[in-house]
Amino acid sequence: MRLGEQKVVDFHCDALSKMQEMPDIVFEDDLRLDVTAKRMAEGRVALQCFAIYLSAKRGRPRFEDVLGQIDCYRRSVIGVGGLQWLRWKEETEKIGKDALRWGMLSLEGLDGLEGNLFYAQLCFELGVRMMGVTWNYANWAADGVLEPRNGGFTDKGRKFVEWCNESGMLLDVSHLSPAGFWELVELSQRPFIASHSNAAAVCNHPRNLSDEQLTALIEMDGRVGLTFVPWFVREGGEVTSEGLLQHIDHICGLGGEKQIMFGSDFDGIDSWVKGLEHSGKYSDFAELLLRYYPEESVKSWLFDNALGFLGSHLPAKASQP
Repeated sequence: MRLGEQKVVDFHCDALSKMQEMPDIVFEDDLRLDVTAKRMAEGRVALQCFAIYLSAKRGRPRFEDVLGQIDCYRRSVIGVGGLQWLRWKEETEKIGKDALRWGMLSLEGLDGLEGNLFYAQLCFELGVRMMGVTWNYANWAADGVLEPRNGGFTDKGRKFVEWCNESGMLLDVSHLSPAGFWELVELSQRPFIASHSNAAAVCNHPRNLSDEQLTALIEMDGRVGLTFVPWFVREGGEVTSEGLLQHIDHICGLGGEKQIMFGSDFDGIDSWVKGLEHSGKYSDFAELLLRYYPEESVKSWLFDNALGFLGSHLPAKASQP
């Protein structure tokens, strides 16, 4: 591998929320976005996961707002932006083989489904392939990580997990309460991921994962997407891209080399890790990693681990009625 040529999968960004708030944004190259089609090309991002996140600025989460972001993705990211839409296991074999860029849709927090599992099914049929159970606080399905009572799943939330097991919808535990995390370990029949979380032993933030949680993800062959939120990387002081190396080393020390991937949280933050200000910087980050780690490891963290999970766990188009 030559420096800067490694292709990338990024499991989390909030560009759609920003585009919903500012409808005049052009995904192709608008500098108000951290993730654009041009910057994806610069950073060799072959696949970007786009989260549907309903900001509290819009008031009570409603399903129509979820539909609005799906439509924004369809028109502006897939349409004008020229990305391919990843929906099925069979399509993962095409990713990274050429210059095409791909996108995948996720839902960050179930609030906008309004407790209606029919809406979850409709999201699946409209192309959403991963759902995070909560944002930071409680909703109809479970408690978030900042909910003081640290509760687990509701009865309706458990039914939602059953539906995910049956449908093939991927589950994301970033933002889920610790009690909810451990309950999901018992409830889920399939491995799940934390799309944008770091190691709490390195940086003690509530959104980062304990060694026990990381070990559980490793044992089920789930994935953890290391994130570029500065205050998840280091407590205080200037945060640079080298700060991610401590999180990588720690998770590898737990046996998780094959479970590491990246979930930047670009466009969901208003301050950045120095050297990782937007998706075009992934090439520089790849060069940094190659100075410290073997090429095979770097390739697995940036691309293979994430794509392998999707190739194993996305629903197969051939199995659909």
